Amino acid sequence: MDPIQQAMLKKSHAAKLERRGKLISLFCISLIVVVVLAIFFFVASRGLATFFTNKVNLWRFLSQTTWSPAVKDASGQPQVGALPMIVGSFGVTLLSAVIATPFAVGAAIFMTEIAPNLGKKVLQPVIELLVGIPSVVYGFIGLSVVVPFIRNIFGGTGFGILAGTFVLFVMILPTVTSMTVDALKAVPRHYREASLALGGTRWQTISRVVLRAAMPGILTGIVFGMARAFGEALAVQMVIGNAALLPTNLISPASTLTSVLTSGIGNTVMGSLENNALWSLALLLLLMSLAFNLLIRWIAKKGEIK
Repeated sequence: MDPIQQAMLKKSHAAKLERRGKLISLFCISLIVVVVLAIFFFVASRGLATFFTNKVNLWRFLSQTTWSPAVKDASGQPQVGALPMIVGSFGVTLLSAVIATPFAVGAAIFMTEIAPNLGKKVLQPVIELLVGIPSVVYGFIGLSVVVPFIRNIFGGTGFGILAGTFVLFVMILPTVTSMTVDALKAVPRHYREASLALGGTRWQTISRVVLRAAMPGILTGIVFGMARAFGEALAVQMVIGNAALLPTNLISPASTLTSVLTSGIGNTVMGSLENNALWSLALLLLLMSLAFNLLIRWIAKKGEIK
């Protein structure tokens, strides 16, 4: 083989760099997959020990209302009822999403359809600032402002699901707003032009054309906000009251899965029933995060079909 053929068959420097980049990318992706699977395995092995090692009935764990792992009931079963925390978590998550959605959609419409220049110069920096505030600061503000306000208006201690809802509302508002803005900007411009050409007003165009076309993206943003609210720990722990009781109203002290985890995990011995029960709560959180991700993928897929 002559030198010219050898030079033509020899891999170029660019090809070597591309192959090296592919190998590095494959290694990073594989590492991420391994880390995620390891986290799932670790949490599942700890969480399932409550049911396989300590012989706690799964239905009793999900349906009982008393959380006192160190105490056994008349039948000899430990009182590890997670229902109050499950209700508290879903309560603050759903209520904060319901309150945040109109504000987020309204702000996004203003930023994209009504006053894009003002929205870009004023609202967008404010939203970015809200994203960067640590959760402990939200908790302190809720403890200093929201809890006394609820106490003065509705009575009681001020701690409860309502206080946690207001704090989470502010925390998830930037997430829902940003994703709604992206969804509205993704709507093709000719949709708006066609609606206006047919005689539609600006509000008719926004409400009947733009919002409907952007609905999958808006729903994805709402679910993302709910996922963050469901997994928030410190800010909610500071204002919800941390009482492992089934909430009877919005202003009575309650608890969430994350608040019980953060307050109790450091006070238990690894391998004990109390510790395994907390890991079971962590497994519930992990499964709910997976459910939220699957819901987001389903919404996005449905939007692509349309």
